[in-house]
Amino acid sequence: MARKAKEVVEYRHYHLPMEFPVLLISGKDWKISATKSSRLHFHNCMELGICHSDSGTIDFEGQSVHFKAGDIVCIPRHVPHTTYSDPGKESLWSYIFFDPETLFSNQFLQDIQILSAPQTYQNHYCYLIHQEDEAFFYSLVLGVIRELRAKPEHYELATKGLLMTICIELGRIQKTLPKQERTVSDNAMVITPALDFIQTHYMENFSVSDLAEMCHLSETHFRRLFHTIMGYSPLDFIISTRIDKACNLLRSTEHSVLSISEQVGFHSISSFNRCFSKMTGQSPRSWRNMIHSADRETKEKQMILDFNGWMHPEKL
Repeated sequence: MARKAKEVVEYRHYHLPMEFPVLLISGKDWKISATKSSRLHFHNCMELGICHSDSGTIDFEGQSVHFKAGDIVCIPRHVPHTTYSDPGKESLWSYIFFDPETLFSNQFLQDIQILSAPQTYQNHYCYLIHQEDEAFFYSLVLGVIRELRAKPEHYELATKGLLMTICIELGRIQKTLPKQERTVSDNAMVITPALDFIQTHYMENFSVSDLAEMCHLSETHFRRLFHTIMGYSPLDFIISTRIDKACNLLRSTEHSVLSISEQVGFHSISSFNRCFSKMTGQSPRSWRNMIHSADRETKEKQMILDFNGWMHPEKL
């Protein structure tokens, strides 16, 4: 009997500024096709999606759920999924991507499990919330979208407050749901422990073999699987994560280049300068000067890893 082909999974990275790690993707062009994508995808941050019109299906790993207008989907980072509309439909969506751990600095919210990427495969970590069941939650998500679209005075503070309330509500909703075993595939979820570790320990000294051991894989198999899923080698991904963090520090602090290189995990300034220049085409000092002299719109366009995620609807 022929072996079942493995489902292809795609990694989509969104650069979220350290000082305000929130991104809104919205507009009239964000209509989801009725054609199912050939692959699942996952993100480096949490996703809140709200369906404004029509209906369809969301496939999480191991389950499919039907959505309709007014529904909200909540997907933590590193959870593979894909969305497609019902035949003949094109559902309209808005998406909010954010990093709760950075946004709230882990204050007050340590007991809310939804904030973290899954460490086990117990419980549902993906939720489909219906407007008619959770009117308050629905109004909170709309409030975030309004703040991020209009950007009135103090919108960042208002958005942070709304998202904190959303996370608290998600924790409450989670406690009402029954525990259920989740299906675990042998591709993207296998490397989740390594991704989680890199996310929080990128500044520390560790080896690829350490990451492979966390995932219970041989180093050779881990390297091959990681590159297939992420599009980077493990080492390149670690370096890109460190440079990403360094860019945030260069933009938002007055720390010296040497201090920043040490904070993000480089053990020599020459190695930091070399890796930074390779990724950005500029030295750290030149990049900082360029960013500080640019206007706000230019800054948003010049961020390192410039939104490698899903910035336009897929045309299938």
